Amino acid sequence: MKKHDTAPAKPTVLFVCVHNAGRSQMAAGYLQHLAGDRVTVLSAGSEPKDQINPVAVEAMAEEGIDIAHNVPKVLTVQSVVDSDVVITMGCGDACPIYPGKRYEDWALEDPAGQGIESVRAIRDEIRGRVEALIAEIAPAPAA
Repeated sequence: MKKHDTAPAKPTVLFVCVHNAGRSQMAAGYLQHLAGDRVTVLSAGSEPKDQINPVAVEAMAEEGIDIAHNVPKVLTVQSVVDSDVVITMGCGDACPIYPGKRYEDWALEDPAGQGIESVRAIRDEIRGRVEALIAEIAPAPAA
């Protein structure tokens, strides 16, 4: 994480999956919702689709998180350079690696083509991983 003379900088987290239409969008939605302004959230894909998976949108709406207006974005070298933490979800060799970054690969089933029950299970697993990530990199301030 970047250092400043005053308060510590908020970490930037990049979620990457192939199409940037399901897993990475759900993870980004949860991180933004749960951590708020304690983090900067980015998501991208090595081969982005033209729209978010509608079943992922539905599953997140059940949690009160609206990702319907998000747009899949192409993964750029700059987005990796700008990030402190890079979470990959099945993008294989398409994800650039840079020294000094924290990398995690979350082995998650792809929600593409799956029904709502399966996508809910993927969503719930993502939520648990995002909550653990927040506890490590951006815990809530003590009351």
